[in-house]
Amino acid sequence: MPAHDPAAAAPETTGARLGRIAGTWFPLVVLAAGALAVLVPAPFTWLGAWITPLLMVIMLGMGMTLRGSDFGIVARKPFALVIGILAQFIIMPLTGFALVTVLDLDPAIAVGVILVAAAPGGTASNVMVFLAKGDTALSVAMTTVSTLVAPVITPLLVLWLAGSYLPVDPAGLFVSIVQIVIVPIVVGLLLRRFLSRFVERIVEWMPLVSVVGITLVVLAVVSGSAATILASGLAILGIVVVLNGVGLTLGYVAARAVGLEEPARRAVSVEVGMQNSGLAAGLARTHFAPEAAVPAAIFSVWHNVSGSLLASFWSRRPPKDAAPVERADATAS
Repeated sequence: MPAHDPAAAAPETTGARLGRIAGTWFPLVVLAAGALAVLVPAPFTWLGAWITPLLMVIMLGMGMTLRGSDFGIVARKPFALVIGILAQFIIMPLTGFALVTVLDLDPAIAVGVILVAAAPGGTASNVMVFLAKGDTALSVAMTTVSTLVAPVITPLLVLWLAGSYLPVDPAGLFVSIVQIVIVPIVVGLLLRRFLSRFVERIVEWMPLVSVVGITLVVLAVVSGSAATILASGLAILGIVVVLNGVGLTLGYVAARAVGLEEPARRAVSVEVGMQNSGLAAGLARTHFAPEAAVPAAIFSVWHNVSGSLLASFWSRRPPKDAAPVERADATAS
């Protein structure tokens, strides 16, 4: 969403209004898209070839919304950021591994669960943290840093935790994440730096573009695995709900255990529990099997629903130690 400007008195622009509406209804839009793709998959299977380009557009939008202040929190709150990133890449991967080990899942599904658990944070979390009256600046910084380190950490985690299920090519995963994530973000940053006027005119449309993009990714992934979802979707949904719930809960517990203030606890909770499931789905289809993308597809729907519910709960309970909101830029994922 566009950066919050307390001095702004100008009427809301069309792009900003559509972006706000898209962000508000995003969970229901994704839920409807997933249901439609399961019930009528044929019209959407052609979108499978466009998953990577769609993800690159979403990441390009993220790059264009980033600014220097997003990295300033590294100096202002390094402890909170480090704790959040450690929680992100410890709690979710180990929880995913524990679930697939206990439940003895099909190898492709097991790899899919671990892949989505080892993915970086999703940018939709920034909106959820903002609505939850959490530390939005910390949320944006966690999303950014986890995304930037993902090319190294995610392949290593998948190799370590999923290598016994299916062959894992960490170098291939590294190249794919750099292609899908790092290159578009860098291009977005360069565009903002050297074509700032152009970017300012279009950046307010990026939340809407991202909502459309991730909706198309969900349609592509779900339609390509509709048979698997119909056969075992409830079981995978149960795993996804537990994975997401553990991430949200333990993220909050970890932040509280080290003494972070309530706004930061909420930010860490949401960041840990919400993953870049679109990226996980794209990697699963490219490097493993269509079935491996099913957990990410279901996660993409569920974590936006659970995140919205949690944000709504917290929004009615402002933290006593809340700091002023710094910004709420985000794109959906």
